[in-house]
Amino acid sequence: MGRGEDVMVDEHLRELAARLQGPARLKSDLLTEARHGLLDAVEAYRESGVPPTEAQRRAVVEFGSPAQLLPSWQAELAVGALRGLSLRMLAIAGVGVVAGDLTWRGSSWSGGPPPPAGYQLLAASVDWIWMSALLLAVAGLLVVWASARASRPGLALAQRAVGAGLTGVLVLGIVAGSALFTWSINLWDAAAHWPPMIIGAVLVGGGYFSLTRAARGWLLATTR
Repeated sequence: MGRGEDVMVDEHLRELAARLQGPARLKSDLLTEARHGLLDAVEAYRESGVPPTEAQRRAVVEFGSPAQLLPSWQAELAVGALRGLSLRMLAIAGVGVVAGDLTWRGSSWSGGPPPPAGYQLLAASVDWIWMSALLLAVAGLLVVWASARASRPGLALAQRAVGAGLTGVLVLGIVAGSALFTWSINLWDAAAHWPPMIIGAVLVGGGYFSLTRAARGWLLATTR
């Protein structure tokens, strides 16, 4: 079937695409699968003697309107967005937990007097934030796994709760991490020139940027 004969099918899929929000690859897969199904239905109608335009109209009506399809499709995209956010958080928080203390080892100030109690509390809170992020990421993957095997109202609520938790812990991590880095530079002038500190700040900044994009994608997919 030539592309010029698929106008009604393409219009229907464009309308769906404009109203869907979620991971690009999963969204593309859904639309590609839908297109193949629609074209198969059109071909079946044509082979039974239905004119091309009417064949497309019947296939589109049979396939379902955007109002009928969007809730289930958007729910699937929201699960995909939560999976992506959880995986990124698992990887980045895991590195943060393991490598966080490496930025300090061997520094010229590490053997000096201890920093203020408030600084130590902030540093400990950053560690706890990373650990909380790890646990939430694992919980997110478990919810995604369960959602792929059953459709229950409680799972939808769990998806939102875990996604909100991951987003919240990301905000806390950005605020606490930025405050700790700034306080470190104010306490020790050499910290601004310490290579592990600089490398760590760049890597953490990149990780936060990646997580922020993933969290934004989840929010858009969930609230669509």
